[in-house]
Amino acid sequence: MKKALFIDRDGTIIVEPPVDYQVDSLEKLAFVPQAISQLQNIVEELDYELVMVTNQDGLGTDSFPEDTFWPAQNKMLETLKGEGIEFDDILIDKTFEHEKAPTRKPRTGLMTKYMSGEYDLANSFVIGDRLTDVELATNLGAKGILIGDVQKSDAVLTTKSWKEIYSFLKNYKAGGRAAKVERITNETKILIQVNLDGTGKSELSTGIGFFDHMLHQVARHGKVDLTVKVEGDLHIDEHHTIEDTGLAIGEAFKQALGDKRGIARYGFFIAPMDEVLAQVALDFSGRPWFVCDAPLSRERVGDFPVEMFSHFFKSFSDTSGCNLNIKTSGDNDHHIIEGTFKAFAKALRMAIQVEEGNNEIPSTKGVL
Repeated sequence: MKKALFIDRDGTIIVEPPVDYQVDSLEKLAFVPQAISQLQNIVEELDYELVMVTNQDGLGTDSFPEDTFWPAQNKMLETLKGEGIEFDDILIDKTFEHEKAPTRKPRTGLMTKYMSGEYDLANSFVIGDRLTDVELATNLGAKGILIGDVQKSDAVLTTKSWKEIYSFLKNYKAGGRAAKVERITNETKILIQVNLDGTGKSELSTGIGFFDHMLHQVARHGKVDLTVKVEGDLHIDEHHTIEDTGLAIGEAFKQALGDKRGIARYGFFIAPMDEVLAQVALDFSGRPWFVCDAPLSRERVGDFPVEMFSHFFKSFSDTSGCNLNIKTSGDNDHHIIEGTFKAFAKALRMAIQVEEGNNEIPSTKGVL
């Protein structure tokens, strides 16, 4: 199936004038830094059709005559063509926002051709500088890449760098860096789904409230989408549920990381939480090893047995193949455990990040 990049124009490829938001003269035409060079890399190396999708408020009216639009538009296209960048389709909506036309982004009226089943929209992207571009991606069933610094959105990548967009697309694999693991034994029935390029969404049901709370920290602060559904033998005790969940989550991370090409590999974070200082360092080396130094003293925190704190992390280390080192100081067991989970999440985030411009396996051995 075909894949496409649906790319906004103003603020994404060319600079959007800050006063009237109209590129209506050649004097106003300027390219966003790195846009040309990185689009050239995308065209040469990746397999996407390029589709320009742009709202041009009132184009053809007295407020924005067409004869002021086309010289700059054509000059932009001519410049891009000279670098080997040509759009397979150009979709321009000319309505005003208040008209709420079905053809205006984030609505999909201009894009029915791409929704007929010939395109792999789940692995296509909308690239733009506004939240409406991310909304368009959602409406299409595609993924959004947001140029800017807005933090709260459903974009799979938020960046100010076209170089980072190219690197992300180059390292992206169909289905995303995601995995689904089902683990069924006589003691537990577990479903894990993880998306390493998520936004921190979670759906958690282990039967242990405090454990759910800790896994929520992993999703939220690690910016991974995490589903954990567990039916365990809690009528016996919590051991099998927590141990097997750790094993299954570790296996899901291992699968989602694949050959680990381009990732940072190492992650480390120090998190304070009231009187606690939690230090976590990890390495997705393929060689599991676990060290833990945490001064826990209580038998339980809520419905969570404190002895399972280190056991969860060892289980994750064993199946994910990571070296995991935890050192935490403090007095309050709740704070020690929660601070450690938060530091673990931030260290995970650092380690699994795809580094800008890097497509190498991070090892002198050439394999992890």
